[in-house]
Amino acid sequence: MSRRNLFSIAAFAVGIFVALLLPSISARAIASALIVVVGLIVVLRLTRTSRLESTQDDESQTRDSSEETFALGKLFEATMSGMREGLLVVDKDMRVVASNASAHRLFNPSQGALKAQRLTELTRNPAIYGAFLDALQGTERSGVRIQTHGPERLVFDLRVVPLGDPQPSNGKGPDVAQGALGVFVDITRIERLEQIRQEFLSNVSHELRTPLTAILAFVETLETSAIDDKESSQRFLAIIRRNASRMQDLIDDTLELSAIESGNVQVRAEPVELYPIVNDVISSLAAQASAQKIEVINDVALETMVYADARRLEQMLTNLVENAIKFNRAGGQVRILVEGGVALNEEGSSGARRSPSVPRGDRIIVADTGEGIPSQHLERLFERFYRVDRARSPEMGGTGLGLAIVKHLARAHGGEVSVTSELGKGSTFIIELPGYRS
Repeated sequence: MSRRNLFSIAAFAVGIFVALLLPSISARAIASALIVVVGLIVVLRLTRTSRLESTQDDESQTRDSSEETFALGKLFEATMSGMREGLLVVDKDMRVVASNASAHRLFNPSQGALKAQRLTELTRNPAIYGAFLDALQGTERSGVRIQTHGPERLVFDLRVVPLGDPQPSNGKGPDVAQGALGVFVDITRIERLEQIRQEFLSNVSHELRTPLTAILAFVETLETSAIDDKESSQRFLAIIRRNASRMQDLIDDTLELSAIESGNVQVRAEPVELYPIVNDVISSLAAQASAQKIEVINDVALETMVYADARRLEQMLTNLVENAIKFNRAGGQVRILVEGGVALNEEGSSGARRSPSVPRGDRIIVADTGEGIPSQHLERLFERFYRVDRARSPEMGGTGLGLAIVKHLARAHGGEVSVTSELGKGSTFIIELPGYRS
């Protein structure tokens, strides 16, 4: 009750009390009647005012409620459209009543809205249909694994919950909920990472098992009989050392690749001269090339500069040239050349660190005359531990991580590495690096 109403009631009561104190009965009656009439008029006006105020309050509340509903609707719409998870709501007849953009991309990327379509029109996947059917019958389903087999294989974790209280089916079947809500969580990347982890552990275990088995076998032989045979013991110790070095190389490459992938390796690119870097790589592999009668040719011009981290570039080239020597044929060649490298200005010497004037992309090429690589292997060649010929690879040495390191170092530079090959003629590896930056 408002303060105005309370004041009017109090004034009315005081007036009646004063009228009753008058000495004349007729005066008391007239005064009381006048007070009652005035009181009725006041009450009517107060009632009208109260109703008007109530109407205004209702309109204000309605307006506030409408604004609140509008805000909630906008919030809900923004939440739905911003969700990475697919959201799908169906009614008791399995007809779509609501969905978001992620669900649209999942089910029907080439057509219009999903609304009003039956679930069977969107998908023939029995796992999806079964999960929504169970939810309509009151059973919540979670952890349902869904796979799509379109242009790209996707994996989803589906959870479906019933909406509303179950309605009786009048004895014609189980009670049915008013609807069901399904949430599709994309776990494709998680599954891929888990697969990579399992493959990595399996490959590392396999790569370590062979040298470790050899080490244990020859140590056991030395312990039992060969320790007194100097010639045999020296040969066995050399084999043990070679296998231990192989294990050490594998551990070093694994740690190096892990550091590169995690972003802990800093690449400080700057204009560097390519010719001396290639010469250093050739010198470090000269003994290996000579043993296999491979000629390694530096076809890079003396003044050529590229934009890269010199130490990491040397690491990439060493891995590529070493592979080109290792998998070449006797008497073959390995050539290192560059396309797009920028020369120094004419007045600059070859040893100067003069900045080139024209920015370009650099393509450093390592070409060999080996047997070539079958086309079905090219796409996976830069994966960790991937080997074209697993039977020959242990004899050739290496850890199986060299090309993976090259790939990640090239990407750390903002570039890429690729390969082309022709059987019987050889292979060509190309490191593409960003051009000079001012």
